Amino acid sequence: MAVKKSDVEVYTKRRIDYLINTTNDGMRKAALANLRRGVGKKPGELPELWGEFLADMPEDMFGKSEPSAAEYAVYTALTLFALHQQGHELPSDAMHHDGVSLGQATARLIVGESDAESAFDRVRRRFNLTALSADIDELAHHLRGLVQLLRAKAVPLDYARLAGEIYVYQNIDLRSDIRLNWGRDLYHEYYILTNGRKDENNEK
Repeated sequence: MAVKKSDVEVYTKRRIDYLINTTNDGMRKAALANLRRGVGKKPGELPELWGEFLADMPEDMFGKSEPSAAEYAVYTALTLFALHQQGHELPSDAMHHDGVSLGQATARLIVGESDAESAFDRVRRRFNLTALSADIDELAHHLRGLVQLLRAKAVPLDYARLAGEIYVYQNIDLRSDIRLNWGRDLYHEYYILTNGRKDENNEK
């Protein structure tokens, strides 16, 4: 049976919830440190990460000789979550928030900037490079740069949703759908943020 986007999302969410909610703080810190070491590497390259992204993974998600699209998606999302979480305490300050898409999170980087239009232009250029990635390696590279910006401003992201999108993105026939959804969320959130700011200024 073919792996569905929702399968990848559910599994990723389960792994993230475990990291957020575990009462074993030492284990959590070790797991997050291991996952951070995996940023920029391929699934399976570091044996110490196997348990962090493969534990209880459904067998139909496994690749054969090479990592499967599902394994790439889960691995990339979990390692980026660990990077994003660095410097933020769990469980009180989790950088995974359900429902916050990549486009929404990127648009929220303008919050607190004195010149929202200029700030949006900067993040939009970075975002476009991400959306136009030619393959999973390039996508992971550009996502890493975005996540570092999100971490600095404590802007959360839905990593289960991102994992599902990374999974679909690897199918070249469906890639444009993911790009369009990212673009919609980016511009819609920017519109909401800037209109809200204008309304507040008019009330003063």
